[in-house]
Amino acid sequence: MNLDESQRKKVSEWIGQGLKLSEIQNRLSSELGVRLTYMEVRLLVDDLKLTPKDLEPAKPAAAVGAATAAGPAPVADAKGGPQAARQAAPTAGGVTVSVDQLARPGALVSGKVTFKDGNRAEWYLDQGGRLGLVPEKAGYRPPATDVQEFQMALETELSKIGF
Repeated sequence: MNLDESQRKKVSEWIGQGLKLSEIQNRLSSELGVRLTYMEVRLLVDDLKLTPKDLEPAKPAAAVGAATAAGPAPVADAKGGPQAARQAAPTAGGVTVSVDQLARPGALVSGKVTFKDGNRAEWYLDQGGRLGLVPEKAGYRPPATDVQEFQMALETELSKIGF
């Protein structure tokens, strides 16, 4: 995310125009030739101390209360044993994200994701801020729309726990 000063000013202008993070991500790629993930764009905007206009609207109180009343769901860890995790409700499109209470070795935070097609993967965020996916099926690559939906759901879940 090494942008020069003119590129940073351009991102600030786009935020001022009310562009959403996904639109900024697309413009960075098309106009400036800089390819970043949605999460990297979000971190860039945070680094620039800017507030995007596409903040997620508040969920209805009934849905939030129901999700927290259920508590964490048990999730099998890599060794097959139960590991408590913060389970997120599926997004409108069906991508479900959970955050492990105990991160995998070498990661700041980790968890599980289930994509629309039912395939699952473990995800992690390392100390360098890089997001990684480890699919259950070798060679599986989720569709781009699922990846973007996953990144938005992950951002929401991480913000709930202070990341």
